[in-house]
Amino acid sequence: MIHLPVLITDLGLILAAAGITTLLFKRIKQPLVLGYILAGLLVGPHIKFIPTVTDNESIHIWAEIGVIFLLFSLGLEFSFKKLVKVGGSASITAIVEVVFMLLIGFVAGLAMGWSTMDSIFLGGILSVSSTTIIIRAFEELGVKHKKFAGLVFGVLIVEDLVAILLLVLLSTLAVSQQFAGAEMLVSILKLCFFLVLWFIGGIFLVPTFLKATKKLMNDETMLVVSIALCLLMVLLAVKVGFSPALGAFIMGSILAETTQAERIEHLTKSVKDLFAAIFFVSVGMLINPSILIDYAVPILIITLATVFGKFLSSGLGALVSGQPLKTSVQTGLSLAQIGEFSFIIATLGVTLKVTSDFLYPIAVAVSAITTFTTPYLIKFSEPFYMFLERRLPKKWVEGINRYSSSTAGITTLSDWKTLLKSYTFNLIIHSVILIAIVFLGSRYLQPFITKNLINGNNGIVISLIMTLFIMTPFLWALAIRRIEKKAYSHLWLNKKYTRGPLVALEVLRIGLAIFFVGILIYQFYSTWISIVIAIALIVSCMFIFSRRLQGFYNKLESRFLLNLNAREAQNAPPEILPWDTHLVELSVAPESTLVGKTLVDLSVREKYGVNIALIQRGKIMIPTPGRNERLYPNDKVLVIGTDDQLAAIKELFEGSIDENMQSSFPKEDMSLQKIVINSSSPVYGQTIRNSGIREMTQGLVVGIERNGNRILNPDSTLIFENGDIVWIVGNNKKVPDLLK
Repeated sequence: MIHLPVLITDLGLILAAAGITTLLFKRIKQPLVLGYILAGLLVGPHIKFIPTVTDNESIHIWAEIGVIFLLFSLGLEFSFKKLVKVGGSASITAIVEVVFMLLIGFVAGLAMGWSTMDSIFLGGILSVSSTTIIIRAFEELGVKHKKFAGLVFGVLIVEDLVAILLLVLLSTLAVSQQFAGAEMLVSILKLCFFLVLWFIGGIFLVPTFLKATKKLMNDETMLVVSIALCLLMVLLAVKVGFSPALGAFIMGSILAETTQAERIEHLTKSVKDLFAAIFFVSVGMLINPSILIDYAVPILIITLATVFGKFLSSGLGALVSGQPLKTSVQTGLSLAQIGEFSFIIATLGVTLKVTSDFLYPIAVAVSAITTFTTPYLIKFSEPFYMFLERRLPKKWVEGINRYSSSTAGITTLSDWKTLLKSYTFNLIIHSVILIAIVFLGSRYLQPFITKNLINGNNGIVISLIMTLFIMTPFLWALAIRRIEKKAYSHLWLNKKYTRGPLVALEVLRIGLAIFFVGILIYQFYSTWISIVIAIALIVSCMFIFSRRLQGFYNKLESRFLLNLNAREAQNAPPEILPWDTHLVELSVAPESTLVGKTLVDLSVREKYGVNIALIQRGKIMIPTPGRNERLYPNDKVLVIGTDDQLAAIKELFEGSIDENMQSSFPKEDMSLQKIVINSSSPVYGQTIRNSGIREMTQGLVVGIERNGNRILNPDSTLIFENGDIVWIVGNNKKVPDLLK
């Protein structure tokens, strides 16, 4: 008789149960994740009236693979470039929310009599919202074009990175079983070091490899290569002491910056869906229904803590970051749930055997309840804001509006700030690279050469010379390379106050370069005389061959930037004005009544109060289009207006708002900005029409705040006065010139 392995039987049972519950949950329009968890509960060991899984160990291995592909997929959607473009509002909101929810979870756990470790993991579970659930809810409710959605997506991007940090910190804490501040700091520094190193190395190598092999890559080969790259980074992450999930996430974020990102995401989606389904089913298998009954009260308490805690912390964070009350309320209610990262954190506690058996099913139950409540909370957010506005003291509402208005817009960067920012980036990036080269040279290159090629002192000398040769371009960039020449020259001309600090900065740079050289040589020789001689020779060579080193380094930098910018920059969440106006992209459907009409014929500003800031027609960009410009099928139009105005004009575009918030529409140079007019401003005393703002900044004046009064869509004959706060949608590189 033919014997069928137990693993295949169990896998068939899991997928059959998952398939049935998937169809059921599709029918009732609920998240599939909950269906998978229900399937796991049914085939798990706690329900006996249907066949159950018997080889739990193998299923857990498959579930680990599911976590890897789930994090790989999240990394493909993450992108470090998106994180840089997120902006201060989303970053502040996310940080405030995470810190508050960590504290709320920890305090709630202790109040219920749980152990310290259970309480810490509960805080971690509650601190991260669900990207999948929020995106699905936004799509179903049709609110992705509203301004608070951009802020929510930015918060989710920051939360993804925070969740990765939490995985590392909780792993360290679970292993050490003590709150060692020094150990935690080392873990954070180690994580930051490898994040920077992997990102720099990955962006330099992976896109280059994909470009070189592009002609050989059919879909099958691309799928195999993508999964191989993912698993190689997983192996590397485990090798240096991190979790497999971190490695998968990092490789996904690296591939997200390549021109093949969409293709890779499409090809790996089926693989991710399969293994992620097994992971979520394994989540359900760990749920004991009797525990849910016994812990019904804690589940209710934690659910309420999640909803109210996230609403208050996210709303407070949004207010602190300068958002209006309406946006803050909508953001807080949108983020009031937990999801996939919470499962992974809970799984970590079970795997490391540091949390109690009841914590995992409680987390799943809370996630299920908050998943159901999320769409209703989002729908309820605007009426709740209107209720708050009526109930809150008028002075409070006015104070929030003034604070929001004062914190919005652009600020001028001083030369010192610009210079210090560039010097800091230069120091961090090249220090990480040099430390990595020193480590690889002393730990791997030197032993390999002395054992396999040349023994004794000659092998050590050759290893040292090769390592120094590799380090030299980066030593030059750290110590000698001229950064922000314009800001530096401005500061240097101020002899009295700035030359001293500038000289100190240059001495610090050279000192760091010498320090890294000394550290390297000390790994090979312990004689200080030889170290001093070698450092003197290296420094001399750096100055003598400075021009050649500059040329070589410029080639490396150009290659890196070419790879980094190969994929068109993703849409950044727009800055939000105190009038509730924001930028959104609309597409002109071929059957739209707008096709063929000029902007003056459409009169969208007069009829709807919106402004058209930019038109993309294929690869052609038309910033601040003229009144005689016509709209054609499939034009992508960048429009500024309020939520209500955009909802009204959306019908003209026949509901063709781009549902992909992260489309490749290159509008990063267009943004809403604020300038303050004074008596020395070039436009002072001139009308809007005669000021040349349209010509100088490719911009439109969309609002003026004068003596506390707001004028939306001002007439072109209005004259600029001293103290006017002027809001412009235009080229963010040209608008600051108006401040000069």
